Amino acid sequence: MSSRNAGSPPAKTSNKLIGEGERLPSQREIDRRYKNIRSCMEREGLHALIVCGNQYAGFEGATFYVSGFEIVHRYVYVVLPLAGEPTLVFPREARWIGDKSKPWIKDHVWPAVPGNWIRERGQERGWKRVGIYGMDFILAVRDYLELIKSPFELVPFDRQFDMARAVKSDEELAEVRDAMDIIVDGFWELVAAYQPGKTEAEIMAPAVQRFFARGAGPRMMNIMLSGTHGEAEASFKVPGHRVVAADDLLLYSLEVTGAGGYWVEFSRPLICGQVSPRTQAMADVYPHALEEARKLMRAGELASNVHRAVAQSFAKHGFALGHLSGHSIGATMLEYPAIGAKSDVQLEENMIFSLHPQVVDTEGKVCLYTQDTYRIGRTEGECLADVPWKFYNGQESRNTTHELRTIAR
Repeated sequence: MSSRNAGSPPAKTSNKLIGEGERLPSQREIDRRYKNIRSCMEREGLHALIVCGNQYAGFEGATFYVSGFEIVHRYVYVVLPLAGEPTLVFPREARWIGDKSKPWIKDHVWPAVPGNWIRERGQERGWKRVGIYGMDFILAVRDYLELIKSPFELVPFDRQFDMARAVKSDEELAEVRDAMDIIVDGFWELVAAYQPGKTEAEIMAPAVQRFFARGAGPRMMNIMLSGTHGEAEASFKVPGHRVVAADDLLLYSLEVTGAGGYWVEFSRPLICGQVSPRTQAMADVYPHALEEARKLMRAGELASNVHRAVAQSFAKHGFALGHLSGHSIGATMLEYPAIGAKSDVQLEENMIFSLHPQVVDTEGKVCLYTQDTYRIGRTEGECLADVPWKFYNGQESRNTTHELRTIAR
């Protein structure tokens, strides 16, 4: 076994910034999370749960959610037994990476191969069934090869874990709204920077600066769709050194967290020239499709019905969707359930979803795209960004757009 810090109970924390870093939840919120997760573990007959996280954008959130540790490089596991204190398990090469004083879990180990340490821990304690959040996409191969030697059964636990955290508390909703304010703030920096003759990256840069300054840190994924002659190609890319022309359509996909670690997503189209007739035909459907989806984002509705409302709105005009309409979102960028045709999960009030229909032409080459983040309400959904859906040309400002929206109401 590797050496460990002396065990101690979770630190009493409040919802505030810790030094220069992350905002930690209150002890009441931490207890709520563990209670929900352990209730689900008990229903599934688990003796312990391995929560996986790594540096890949959007995959660091589950371990942050259950420990308060911010991954800055490599990966980490949280081992949460059905009863007793959890442990943070770091690979030995990451001993000096990340601030180990911030997490509320104070029991830390640094084995050479974390999977071996977890296997031995399970054998010592007689575990029979162990759940894994992140088995498909996050768990390191070397650790999996050790864990499959275990006498205990390994149980995939992604969906159960995500459902246990899907309904957000008041503390979490405050963090989501803070992240939404940050992303909209960055969007207006993007609009102000937009000008033909600049590169895609130069237009994006002020928004990224704003995101980082307001607490997103490395937790952001800002990609885009773009193209010429008033159309956007259907494949995402990283904003680069391509110089933008007036008739280029730019669809920046903004995805960030705030200091509290909750992801939000947002996008609006930019062009100061002319959109193509094909793009305009897609755009004409968007307001209706988004409103139909919003009205169905209510407690008791099936997620598949929300997707169906969006898909059918565009299908009536000869367009299809490039992928799912959206997904649950929180401390992890992509959470279960999805908003898709086969997602027959009943929505609950205060779930948070990203709705991001990508509309493509019949050949799958040209698209239009948007993103918004919604709260599931009692009778209808709440769009968390008060930014009209339209083509932005760089002349708008946050204040004038808000005034125009108020007059329209």
